[in-house]
Amino acid sequence: MAGARHGWLPMATLLVATCFYPLLLPPAAAAAEVDGRDAQRNTERISGSAGDVLEDNPVGKLKVFVYDLPSKYNKMIVTKDPRCLSHMFAAEIFMHRFLFSSAVRTVNPEEADWFYTPVYTTCDLTRAGLPLPFKSPRMMRSAIQFISNKWPFWNRTDGGDHFFVVPHDFAACFHYQEENAIARGILPLLRHATLVQTFGQKNHVCLKDGSITIPPYAPPQKMQAHLIPPDTPRSIFVYFRGLFYDNGNDPEGGYYARGARASLWENFKNNPLFDISTEHPATYYEDMQRSVFCLCPLGWAPWSPRLVEAVVFGCIPVIIADDIVLPFADAIPWDEIGVFVDEEDVPKLDSILTSIPIDDILRKQRLLANPSMKKAMLFPQPAQPRDAFHQILNGLARKLPHPESVYLQPGEKHVNWTAGPVGDLKPW
Repeated sequence: MAGARHGWLPMATLLVATCFYPLLLPPAAAAAEVDGRDAQRNTERISGSAGDVLEDNPVGKLKVFVYDLPSKYNKMIVTKDPRCLSHMFAAEIFMHRFLFSSAVRTVNPEEADWFYTPVYTTCDLTRAGLPLPFKSPRMMRSAIQFISNKWPFWNRTDGGDHFFVVPHDFAACFHYQEENAIARGILPLLRHATLVQTFGQKNHVCLKDGSITIPPYAPPQKMQAHLIPPDTPRSIFVYFRGLFYDNGNDPEGGYYARGARASLWENFKNNPLFDISTEHPATYYEDMQRSVFCLCPLGWAPWSPRLVEAVVFGCIPVIIADDIVLPFADAIPWDEIGVFVDEEDVPKLDSILTSIPIDDILRKQRLLANPSMKKAMLFPQPAQPRDAFHQILNGLARKLPHPESVYLQPGEKHVNWTAGPVGDLKPW
């Protein structure tokens, strides 16, 4: 095995000397190089409906009523612990702020298409800044009881025309460990509502039909501060920083990331084409901008902010997470900008990536250089056209009009207020 690893050194030199030159070009230069060879590519649009969706304007297509909740459900929580404003679950906070000034907001609930309940369920943090979701079900139940008692709109549909932002690891299952999340399932009160969530995995109990999968929050200003000159060559072939083993939560090994990260480390820790480590350098963002491929393997959940960072920095995301549901999949052509590798194929990752034709790599880089791609993954303040906020609104607009089955008949009820674990029924 060691001999095989050392054999990559001449291979890497050969790549750089012969076919690697275009790969090292920055996105703008790469685009110009290809466009010069083929004028038709200069006007190439993203194929299918993706380009149209990215350019959609949701204003005029829907109206959203924002419930006015007591500040204990939102603003007071952030005041107590401002770290909530910068962690990967902060989309719930910024979506609330965005809607207050959005043109889709209405103060007349009678004309609303959607109702939004601003509850910050991810701000109960440990000293290390990690969210504890254990109080979230009680908090959400309390908020729903509040709106159902004060306004008539929840009771007309049992939440069928309401949406909630639930950016936990496993969304409205409200647990950070998958086995426990599966066991408790989606909070019963939310099973008729539309969920806007970072978690997305096919055929999983924590992803209900009709959910809108969004990117995790990555601070736009912080990334902007680390931009490097656009003509910087991409001299790193494969880049990754993060855990390979989680010994604290997975002492026997093999369960964390379903073994994919452990396989990544054991197979490629000495491969010169792979710049992988557990160390998180101060130049992390700069290094991603110098890389051709950025690995995005699953961890405890199938997603992470690396996906956002890779797209923003024009680094081709290598997605290693079987059955993942990607954010805004009807708007972003993930098959065209990323590379998908099955978890069981991680040991073959070197041959998979080195066999991708240069023209395919250049095309992916060119699509990643499209500003619309980057905007759709970010929650900037103030908001910008076609950003992640507007992609969420597009998703809500495409669900209109609500089917007649959403509205309950007199005396009809779907929600069981006493369903769920006993602990979730305690007052909050």
